[in-house]
Amino acid sequence: MISSPVRNGALKDLKVLDLTMMLAGPYATMLLADQGATVIKIEPVRGGDMTRTVNLKSGQDMPFGGYFQSVNRNKLSIALDLKSETGKDVLRRLVRDADVLVENYRVGVMDRLGLSYESLALINPRLVYASIRGFGDPRTGKSPYAEWPAFDVIAQAMGGIMGITGPDRNTPLKIGPGVGDIIPAMLTAFGILAAVRHAEKTGEGQYVDVGMYDAILAVCERIVYQHSYDGVIPGPEGNAHPLLCPFGLFPAKDGWVSIACPQDHFWKILAESMGRPELGEDERYALNAARVARNAEVVELVSAWTRTLTKKELAGCLGGKIPFGPVNNVADIFNDPHTAVREMLPEVEQPGRGNVRIAGTPVRMSRTKGGVARRGALLGEDTDLVLQDAGFSTQEIEALRQAGVVR
Repeated sequence: MISSPVRNGALKDLKVLDLTMMLAGPYATMLLADQGATVIKIEPVRGGDMTRTVNLKSGQDMPFGGYFQSVNRNKLSIALDLKSETGKDVLRRLVRDADVLVENYRVGVMDRLGLSYESLALINPRLVYASIRGFGDPRTGKSPYAEWPAFDVIAQAMGGIMGITGPDRNTPLKIGPGVGDIIPAMLTAFGILAAVRHAEKTGEGQYVDVGMYDAILAVCERIVYQHSYDGVIPGPEGNAHPLLCPFGLFPAKDGWVSIACPQDHFWKILAESMGRPELGEDERYALNAARVARNAEVVELVSAWTRTLTKKELAGCLGGKIPFGPVNNVADIFNDPHTAVREMLPEVEQPGRGNVRIAGTPVRMSRTKGGVARRGALLGEDTDLVLQDAGFSTQEIEALRQAGVVR
């Protein structure tokens, strides 16, 4: 029986068929793979996941770049032609003993291939079938945008997160990381595990549907109650917080730092650190509501002090006393002892180059550690192993290869 390269994960008996590409789907299945699920990445015979070639520079002799490596570690790869009837039959055989299937095609693609949830559930009634689409699947509620293609920037724009992010009220801003993909991915992994739990207890699989728009809206929950309770339409908030002050970014001699005073006693500590203890008792600033009313004034008071010190000096003054942290670039992160002791930058093999570092798993568990155990797979690297495990004979596999159904 095939198994995950992660030997000590909590999901070591879970078999996942991963038909996803780009970021959202692969990130969701990566989360499962990091905890020991056997994730079989099923890619097109020609080219595989299109992210394999992203980040590759002209002349580089590598089978895939950092984008693919980062979110496809710990997975097995099989190259399969799902446009052929024989390829579809291969997938149906793999579904027989799978626990989960995940895909992120546009609405209707899998249905037109004859591989809909309903048809695969007839083969395996306990199958958990999950999809990530821009606006969800019509099975759970047909959006007027159901047919629209969607990527990270679209989900960020429509889900509300851009509408409250930016330097001023009139300038929305894209979030740096692909949160329009990654947040739906995290919620999909959660939904899959909830459905698997149900299937284990009842033998009943089900359809798990996550819309990227919906996922972004869910993490912007504050704007919903603000509008529902008070009728306001929140806009970009710059580096401040609409309900707390000070709470945001402040300039240092050599960059920026974050400072937060969610409670009044933190403000008193900050005032003392600034050499202005009287500000902690002054009725104009002592209470958070008063500081919020004078947000610009308070921000300038704090900024005037932080500008005179380096990030390291500010850490010495405030670190461990109030919520504080320097704004790190990636070089800072690579040099931070935190990331070393937390194993957040694991090394993996990069074919054609040597070892490289990728972002590790932030989930820490005392008994089932999980983690990063294998590089991203070469296209079709595990095809024979996966098919043999599913009961295909050597002769059948060779016939599939000769026909171009597998690679």
